[in-house]
Amino acid sequence: MDTDLAAAYERCRELHRRHGRTYYLATRLLPAWKRRHVHALYGFTRYADEIVDRTEDLPPAERAARLREWTDDFVAGLRGGPVDDPLLPAVLHTIAVFGLSIDDFDAFLRSMAMDLTVTSYATYDDLLAYMEGSAAVIGTMMLPILGATDPAAAREPARQLGLAFQLTNFIRDVGEDLDRGRTYLPDAHLAEFGITRADLLAARAAGRATPAIKALIKAEVDRADEHYAAAAPGIPLLLPGSQACMRTAYQLYAGILDEVVAADYDVFARRATVAGRERARVAMRSLLTRPGSPVPALVRA
Repeated sequence: MDTDLAAAYERCRELHRRHGRTYYLATRLLPAWKRRHVHALYGFTRYADEIVDRTEDLPPAERAARLREWTDDFVAGLRGGPVDDPLLPAVLHTIAVFGLSIDDFDAFLRSMAMDLTVTSYATYDDLLAYMEGSAAVIGTMMLPILGATDPAAAREPARQLGLAFQLTNFIRDVGEDLDRGRTYLPDAHLAEFGITRADLLAARAAGRATPAIKALIKAEVDRADEHYAAAAPGIPLLLPGSQACMRTAYQLYAGILDEVVAADYDVFARRATVAGRERARVAMRSLLTRPGSPVPALVRA
């Protein structure tokens, strides 16, 4: 591997280590040769997200221009052109090694562009259209790297796992998203519980959720659990060397929602996280689980 490519993979790994602690821990359970490719995909998605979310002091038009410029560099690299970027060489190499679908990357970048202008979603179907690009395609990007005994059967569970993970993030990060001027809880769901965005902002300022907001969050946790249930059959279909990684990721992300439940669905009081000791325990249990074993059903308190 040439020096520039090795440096690009290392840049992606560092982004993953710094910003994706839960998934990074799970990735350490993969065979060594696969890890760098997962880091590359994470680096791609994280860097695009940083263009959108970590440059909030810039006008939306300038952030959009930066995203377009980076996308143009990516497309040029796909066509074989030179790429002057710290991480794209690793992404392009991973795409080439596994023959990943460019349509998935296009869908992801379209969803990132939506975050520059869209601040809320009217219905869950509208949110799902966004999550198709921001989450479901991450599952289908990952599947060729993880490998599966029946890729066709594993495809929909992989999509569902991406949706489950992202909905978990949306539930945990309601306050942080409000700070960015966005809500990923659909307007129709808010209305169902008699909640307005102003109510969410007031709860964020007060540092505690109202009973109505707690009821809303419980409903969102139940909805996320439907995606987890649809994803679970896909993990035993993965190649044996990939199963411990995804069992760990599955259980740790689901564990974030256990912490939300333990906080009585108050996502404003504190950020829900899984303790380090529990993370290590889940990883060890996953390593000791026989490949092909079914994923236990989630049980919320």
